[in-house]
Amino acid sequence: MLVSPANSGRSVIVIEIIDRSKLDSCAQQIAAAGRDLGALGWMPATSSNFSMRLDAAHAAVTISGRDKGHLGVDDIMVVDLEGHAVGTAARPSAETALHTQIYRRFPDAGAVLHTHSRTQTVASRLFAERGVIRFEGWELQKAIAGATTQESALDVPVFANTQDMTVLVRAIDAWLDEGKPLHGYLIDGHGIYTWGRDMPETRRHLEALEFLLGCELDLLQLRGNRP
Repeated sequence: MLVSPANSGRSVIVIEIIDRSKLDSCAQQIAAAGRDLGALGWMPATSSNFSMRLDAAHAAVTISGRDKGHLGVDDIMVVDLEGHAVGTAARPSAETALHTQIYRRFPDAGAVLHTHSRTQTVASRLFAERGVIRFEGWELQKAIAGATTQESALDVPVFANTQDMTVLVRAIDAWLDEGKPLHGYLIDGHGIYTWGRDMPETRRHLEALEFLLGCELDLLQLRGNRP
């Protein structure tokens, strides 16, 4: 049982039932992902944020300002799908609204990873004007759930960066409302967001997109041209 604090913006204290064993499992998986991705150098300083769905109404998310490469279970907190803290006065990652949006828009999504690798960040700047990176002909496209052939096209949009999360949420909603597939996205000068049914699938998606972005950057350099 967790109690939403009075400073959550609600007029009454709300008691919310949370499965502690599920929370502990999610926290351990998030911490393990942080250690592995941190060792790759994809999370400089205290950047990046991770989450996992707890149930239909809650998610476990990293607390703001924590070193994501050295997370412990105490660095993970609970929010509802509107981003309100549950059972703690801690502050969730500043971009929690982007995580909860994914859980609302994708009922099967069980985990979200956001990282800031050098490759992701450079690609986001290079393709920002175009607004999308299209992958075609790469075998590793099939690592993304639902992709069955390298002959298909995989579009990863690049959204303009802003500190106002409501603006980003509206931009992502607009993309989805047009019926466009979405498996991940970049934010200009920032990094990547991707998700999956569980943490292993989400990590697979992240690794595949990192590889594909690196291949596209290498091709551009070898060809001596821009996208």
